Amino acid sequence: MHIDVPGNELMVGLLGQHDELLRLVERAFPDTAVLVRGNHITVDGPAADQVGRVFDELVALVKGGHALEPAGVLRSIDMVKADERPSEVFTAEVFRPGRGTVVRPKSAGQKRYVDAIERNIVTFGVGPAGTGKSWLAVAMAVRALQAKQVDRIILTRPAVEAGERLGFLPGDLMAKVDPYLRPLYDALHDMVGTDGAARLLERNAVEVAPLAFMRGRTLNSSFIILDEAQNTTPEQMKMFLTRIGFGSKCVVTGDVTQVDVAGGRSGLTGLEQRLVNIEGLEFVHLGSRDVVRHRIVADIVDAYERTAEPGPSGSAPVQGP
Repeated sequence: MHIDVPGNELMVGLLGQHDELLRLVERAFPDTAVLVRGNHITVDGPAADQVGRVFDELVALVKGGHALEPAGVLRSIDMVKADERPSEVFTAEVFRPGRGTVVRPKSAGQKRYVDAIERNIVTFGVGPAGTGKSWLAVAMAVRALQAKQVDRIILTRPAVEAGERLGFLPGDLMAKVDPYLRPLYDALHDMVGTDGAARLLERNAVEVAPLAFMRGRTLNSSFIILDEAQNTTPEQMKMFLTRIGFGSKCVVTGDVTQVDVAGGRSGLTGLEQRLVNIEGLEFVHLGSRDVVRHRIVADIVDAYERTAEPGPSGSAPVQGP
């Protein structure tokens, strides 16, 4: 197989400094030989077609002005092996914070997730840590607020203890639950900066509150994010989902392997079967291939999934630490 790269100037971006990115491709397909001469790439071996598609995708990204880096090349290889298109995933734009950066999906699963949020009223993002569930949800929420599609953003989490007691923390109720809500604050700061987040909070365009504060309310014209939903009880989950009002959009994130709620009665476990076929509601499942932290995190997630044992119902895995 032969790949002609249109212009020698693209080769450095395609192959990397000292051919660093080329070596990643070669190591991923050890039985296939890759020969580079000028702007021509020749591939020979049992995986020649796949390697050719990898280079076609990488060339499309470089031509589009996308700067390749090792983690992105490794994800591109994984996507091509799964018959997915990295050039479509990495060029999708979720949100432009305005500081010269662009929030983009970093995996095919993440793109499915943001697309689902775009087209649905209620979206469930279910998957392990590091898959960007909360971060992307906040990005979509800020985008909707800036586009005036909603009047406010509501960020909420159940204040569930994971081996420690809230009562041991100093301060009033909000001070006690602040550590539980901190990941949502951090994501908001990533999107609009510290000063921007402070202004949004001051004018009540963004509300951050524990889940208990949602009871009795009807949330109209709001972008609502329920984070760590595996730590709701079934009663809390029903209460939350019935708060959604007119003109609102809701994203629920959670990891069913990290249940800390007392008795293990998670409001997220088994919910997909109950809510099946409801129009405007979709579940998106993310996995180890969508983990965008250090690659070892994906390996750890895979190890836990391989060794998971059935729970009492025979369907839920044993809870992780």
